[in-house]
Amino acid sequence: MDDDDAVRDSMRALLESHGLTVREYSSAHRFLDDEEPHGRDGFPRCLLLDLHMPGMGGAELLERLKEKGSFIPVIVLTGRADVPLRERVVRAGARVLLEKPVDHDDLMREITLSLADKAAD
Repeated sequence: MDDDDAVRDSMRALLESHGLTVREYSSAHRFLDDEEPHGRDGFPRCLLLDLHMPGMGGAELLERLKEKGSFIPVIVLTGRADVPLRERVVRAGARVLLEKPVDHDDLMREITLSLADKAAD
């Protein structure tokens, strides 16, 4: 999830080139309004989440997901991460925080691990 169309488009292209199915969201509210991404259909999934978005930011979304008892693995992507923000993200349950520009191999490794862990649940 990212509020930048170009970032979402390039991320979609990368993920689809690795055979992954992608669902995009331009805001945290749009994600929360969609029931399916929370894994009710039994398919493993993970959320790629930008921290700095207008409206509800990524850290607040993570906290809301934790409150709701969501088990979706979250990979946080950000261009600006300070120590307090990193600690907040970890407390809220993020699997990992990767700084932009993100290395594609690192990102794909984290996605693969997240999906494997989710499938094992």
